[in-house]
Amino acid sequence: MSHRILQINELIRQELNNLILTEIELPKNSLATIIKVETSKDLRHAKVWLSIIPTSYTKKVLDRFRGKAGHLQYLLNKKLTMKPLPRLSFDIDETERKAGGIEELLDRIREKG
Repeated sequence: MSHRILQINELIRQELNNLILTEIELPKNSLATIIKVETSKDLRHAKVWLSIIPTSYTKKVLDRFRGKAGHLQYLLNKKLTMKPLPRLSFDIDETERKAGGIEELLDRIREKG
């Protein structure tokens, strides 16, 4: 991946994390964080990976992000001067959930050992 795309990924991640605070109404006692952004080589698309805690709110919060994608895109267009700005799509980062499952399995093995 080129240095430029890595910079764009980080810039979009930072700006979206800032926008979450003002633009996305999250359920009480929940937290959403942009974990990473993966921009295509042609800069037309950016996949935004979210972490949502607690996981019981995952679908609800993901639906809110997807519903606000156009508005978030508009706000990013105003804030960032790059052209073209990649079209955003949102998905859940399963890394933490999978890591938690692995930790649980390791704990069980230790208990039996």
